[in-house]
Amino acid sequence: MFNDVMYPGDAILSAQEKANICYLAFPDSNNAHSRDTKYHFRIRRSQSDVTSYQQSLILNSPSNLPIHPQFLYGFVHFRQERDLSIPRGFYQKSVVLLSIIPFFHLYSTIIEKIALGYFEMGEPAIEAACHDMDQWGPPIAGQSFQLPIMGTVIQCRLPSACDIPFTQFDDIRLNVSDGIIKIKSIYEPDIYKNLQSVMKHIQLVWELVITGEPLLIMASSPTRVASIVQSLVALISPLRYASDFRPYFTIHDSEFREYTGRSKHTARVILGVTNPFFVKALDHWPHILKVSDVSEIDSNDKQSDKTRKTKHRKHWDGRILDAKDGLFTQYKPFLQRDEGLLKKLSKDGPSEMHSSVLQRHLLELTQSFMIPLERYLSSLMPLRKEMSPFKSIPSVRPFVIQNFLMTLEEAGPSLTCGIKGDWTGLYRRFIVCPSFAEWLSSRSSSMSQQIKSVYVDSLCDTMIDKEVLAQRHHVEIVDLVLRIRQRVVEMESSSVKRNQLISQIRNILNCVDDDLKCVLESNCSLRDILA
Repeated sequence: MFNDVMYPGDAILSAQEKANICYLAFPDSNNAHSRDTKYHFRIRRSQSDVTSYQQSLILNSPSNLPIHPQFLYGFVHFRQERDLSIPRGFYQKSVVLLSIIPFFHLYSTIIEKIALGYFEMGEPAIEAACHDMDQWGPPIAGQSFQLPIMGTVIQCRLPSACDIPFTQFDDIRLNVSDGIIKIKSIYEPDIYKNLQSVMKHIQLVWELVITGEPLLIMASSPTRVASIVQSLVALISPLRYASDFRPYFTIHDSEFREYTGRSKHTARVILGVTNPFFVKALDHWPHILKVSDVSEIDSNDKQSDKTRKTKHRKHWDGRILDAKDGLFTQYKPFLQRDEGLLKKLSKDGPSEMHSSVLQRHLLELTQSFMIPLERYLSSLMPLRKEMSPFKSIPSVRPFVIQNFLMTLEEAGPSLTCGIKGDWTGLYRRFIVCPSFAEWLSSRSSSMSQQIKSVYVDSLCDTMIDKEVLAQRHHVEIVDLVLRIRQRVVEMESSSVKRNQLISQIRNILNCVDDDLKCVLESNCSLRDILA
């Protein structure tokens, strides 16, 4: 197994990355039919550097977009055809597009166009596609693009952190006559379609995801399992899922031993697999979701309804391999099931309607869960009246778990959500998972920037004259000037605030005695700023 050709030619991949990509580019499930298969995978990168355009896109994209510079996505188009001239009896070939940005629908469309051209014309088709992509503009969040590729134009809009949920910017439609493909959402999965097999227990699954529980997904094809894993990650939107997840995983992956080892604590990861071997290899995992192929579910809805029950695992003797689809877990939910949601989803209607109902419910559930955390965190912000030019920038007070839990009785999720249950127990479980740690780190960083901005405003607006400085020790005045200098250094040269701070330094120098002024002007970096 090896890669025939790689574009662009100067792309750098480690030997380990190449090996992982080669194995993941071929389905490991047995199928003797001629077919094309599309899916995606996710692997760890050997390096985490990004371009300036990628960094800007990461900073300005929605918080729930699962981008991490340490991981690489692969979008696969695999073809298998009967060919008796080949020893194995089949022609098998994959074309893979790699990116750190998970624009699933966009890249799936692109790789299909490239792969179909490659299978028909060979390597020149890839060269033509690369030439088309060289004409694309830089990716900017919130902007719409027309992307020419292989005789087709893809119209899409890159998501932005400022987007309001459920805002429709365009519709998906294929217009064959003018060769235009319009994509409504380039990254959001259809949760209702992909998770129908566990819809009766969607809230339980939501709890497993938001608390970062280990979860093994077993399906018959990489297409099916990858779509399920991506839908699970999207369940807790707008919160970002911070644990590891692999939409498609094989026994040949370099991290196979890491995830299948019987350590004291099971890795917090969602694994999507098609090889039944994993059920035995991971029989110590607490949660396993086994699903049928979409066609199997659609062809026998009544049977599917019967199998969509939580199955509590008792013994792992291999019999699960023969079991029908279901969620095998001994997890006891903290929250009561919302019967109102299930009634809405059981009504007749188009799939789009049910999908919208489910997505709104999950969004409101996650927001209700996060609002008390946001409210408590906001209470840790220092007040503006506590800020003084003669004091250091105040910090956000530490997040004390017990203090937060004490606020739930009066300001818990019950204020915005009708679902009852042990919310405190759920928070205790959430607070020790990676998603909480990443959220707290991100919000604390944002609040620190906000505090710094308010502090700079205070430095600019405070009237500092001879009378004020006469009441301060020389050490305090020196510290004040150095703090202002530090803020100036951090700002762009064209910033209005920067010029105001420099004026404030000049004002202070004019208000102090000659000896202190001489000491201050002896600072080389200060002289450079005032020059």
